Amino acid sequence: MASLTVTNTNGETRIVEATTGLSVMENIRKAGFDDLQALCGGSCSCATCHVIVHPDHFEQVGLPGEDEHDLLESSDERTPTSRLSCQIPFEPVLDGLCVTIAREG
Repeated sequence: MASLTVTNTNGETRIVEATTGLSVMENIRKAGFDDLQALCGGSCSCATCHVIVHPDHFEQVGLPGEDEHDLLESSDERTPTSRLSCQIPFEPVLDGLCVTIAREG
């Protein structure tokens, strides 16, 4: 099984199993991280699933789309490697992906 390394908003890091075919957001929520709110359920209409992708993995994840970019613009926590986790399909090439859940608000 593939792995995903997630750092929560308290700075605690955990390696979890990730399922191909789910989004990174779905994998994080399935692993029990409650600090990733994902209020819109993955429809790219809020920014409550904002994660910061480790720079070593950002090229594999790719740039945000236009709608995602617009939503990320509203975040005070945006970084050059910010993405909405609902917009990242977890694929085998992302095995070992490291993300940090962004603090919002």
